[in-house]
Formats: sequence, structure tokens, C-alpha cells
Amino acid sequence: MSKLKVSSAELVAQARARITEIETQDAIEMTCDPDVVIIDIRDIRERKRVGYIPNSIHCPRGMIEFWVDPESPYFKEIFAEDKEFVFHCASGWRSALTVATLRDMGFEASHIKDGFSSWVKANGPVEFPADTKPTTS
Repeated sequence: MSKLKVSSAELVAQARARITEIETQDAIEMTCDPDVVIIDIRDIRERKRVGYIPNSIHCPRGMIEFWVDPESPYFKEIFAEDKEFVFHCASGWRSALTVATLRDMGFEASHIKDGFSSWVKANGPVEFPADTKPTTS
């Protein structure tokens, strides 16, 4: 197997250097602002297993470029609203890469620096789907 030219950790570091990162406590406080939309890019199974931020919108990471693009057949109207978009994943790696890509597209967004795991540690509010019981980790 050949050596990669750039590791995933290096890609994340490069992304973080050029995007806006929000500390967890600041993100928790932002949930009361009706002009802020929290976008969860984790896999749907993660949301079901460990919960999600109340009122967050789930967008699979593999679809985000298409959901924000008004010319895409997959465009979602929420992304046309004049809101502040804050993305998150579990630890901040996937969301950093996502927000960097969105910036390249001209879509302004930020992300929760340390992801949902830090949200849970900071006692941020968490909801579970009605058919799911919380698991302890």
C-alpha cells in the first residue's frame, strides 16, 4: 500500500485553520437563538444511539453539498434561509471538513469545534427518537 500524500488528520488541521470553530459552551447558548440552525451530519444510527441536539436538522454528510446548492435537484429550502448555520459531528473532524468544503462553495457556516461528544460532556440538552432508549457509554 502506498503512503498517502496527506493524512486525514492533516486534512482536518488544514480545514480548521480556515473555518470558524465554535466552543461547545457557546454553541449550547446559541440554541436559544431562532436565527441559528444546528446541522447534524452524523450517521442516522449515531443520532439514534446517542441522541441529538434538540431542534437540530439531520443532513447526511454525503448529501450536504447537494442540499445547500440551489441548482441541485436535492436542494433543501432550509439552506436558503437567512440564518447562521452551525454544523457538528461526533468529534469535530467530519464537520470541519464539511464546513471547509461549504466555504469553498461560497456557503457560510461554522462548526462545533469538539463535536457532539463535548456537547454531552458539557451537559448540553440531548433528545432521543421516541422509539429509542438512551444508551450509556
